[in-house]
Amino acid sequence: MNDPAPGATANVPAGPGVSLASARGRWIVFATVLGSSMALLDSTVVNVALPTIGVDLGADMAVLQWTANAYLVTLAGLILVGGALGDRYGRRRIFVLGVVWFAAASLLCGIAPNAGVLIAARALQGVGGALLTPGSLALIQGSIAAGDRARAVGLWSGFGGVGAAVGPFLGGWLVDGPGWRWVFLLNVPVAAVCAPVALRHVPESRDPQAHGRFDVLGAFLGAAALALLTYALIEARSGAPLVIASAVGSVLLAVAFVYAERHRPDPMVPPDIFASRQFTAVNLVTLFVYAAFGGFFFLVVLQLQVVSGYSALAAGAALLPTTALMLLLSARSGALGERIGPRIPLTVGPLLCATGMVLMLRVGPDASYVRDVLPALVVMGMGMVALVAPLTATVLSSVDPGRAGLASGINNAAARAAGLLAVAALPLLAGMGPEAYRSAPEFDAAFGRAMLWCAGLLVVGAAVAWATVRTPVPGAGCHPQCHTYCATTSPPLEPKRTAEP
Repeated sequence: MNDPAPGATANVPAGPGVSLASARGRWIVFATVLGSSMALLDSTVVNVALPTIGVDLGADMAVLQWTANAYLVTLAGLILVGGALGDRYGRRRIFVLGVVWFAAASLLCGIAPNAGVLIAARALQGVGGALLTPGSLALIQGSIAAGDRARAVGLWSGFGGVGAAVGPFLGGWLVDGPGWRWVFLLNVPVAAVCAPVALRHVPESRDPQAHGRFDVLGAFLGAAALALLTYALIEARSGAPLVIASAVGSVLLAVAFVYAERHRPDPMVPPDIFASRQFTAVNLVTLFVYAAFGGFFFLVVLQLQVVSGYSALAAGAALLPTTALMLLLSARSGALGERIGPRIPLTVGPLLCATGMVLMLRVGPDASYVRDVLPALVVMGMGMVALVAPLTATVLSSVDPGRAGLASGINNAAARAAGLLAVAALPLLAGMGPEAYRSAPEFDAAFGRAMLWCAGLLVVGAAVAWATVRTPVPGAGCHPQCHTYCATTSPPLEPKRTAEP
């Protein structure tokens, strides 16, 4: 794994880089798409399988929440570290390590004999995702010739967008067919193809200015604070002393994280980046809107299966309009945001999404897809189209160009953290009992309350955007990775820019 592929160098390739038209250029795009698709699909297909996992393992609602959140805790906590490791030790090396790690954890998920093993394996999956996700796009940035990079990123984003769009459908088909375990086991053969292709055809690249110091303390404190807060929210109904201790511990760890980041020479999240009012404002908007998205996509597939009687396949297919709209219209949304500035899209987008969530109140027993489900998802999709590309452009334009990759990573981690906290808190706020997903009437009532909470978060996000996002974004158009972006869990990542060869 440590030796460069034939023709590769230890750093960014000498000369003009790899042409996209060459066989090697196509292999690079193929490997990065295949690797990133594993993590992207995992974030969309697992939710569809949750009701079946719960029944098969005899689990309560808390286990379903942890099945979703264990992955997000480690991914959100380590994604910035994953990017830094790639810059220092080689992006291909860390990417391949992430692919293999992710596949091994997926295998453990697929053969998990009980809920405890499944949750632990999901946490390990998040570690693999944090290693491979930043490196996927950075490999293109560091390997492909400068003139071809935008098109290569567009291809990467396009194929990844198609994967995200069909993810829920694929997950439903697997659950109804060979079984929920294949949602995880499918990653093993994908990795068996991806890793050898990357080792053979992808040049190694790294940041020559990167050093060997990493903010391990900051990563640990951040992830631990998230994990303890998540535990406190999920187990809050018990009122046990451990729950109270976890809540207090999460606050103390969060304070320690802020202190450490302020005083360490190489912090994972440099506090001075928040000196940009625009950057701070758009991250606050991100927290509200992606908390609502995380809660919505966790609960909607449960509602469709538990209450409306949909099969896993039908529930997964039902979500296609939302991702298809993002796939088709993200580039136009980015161009519109470039013309009119970010304030209006970041206000109107969340309001449209809030309207879509209110429309979901019509989805109950024997819901008609065309009459009840489709209108809500179309409105929701149009809101996400309006929001995501301008949000990303605003994040990247609000800091110095040399810190765009860091800013994007912070924004991506914030979105994932917001989603995992929503999945932990919403069932509590909506009054879902431990066995709610086994009772259609109980779940239906709680789902309605949860949708109102989600809509409220989006309205607050829109108000924050209208009040704080002021500065136009000259020249901050729709970045290539936004052209066909349709993941629902986080904004797209921007790779750290590489010096021209």
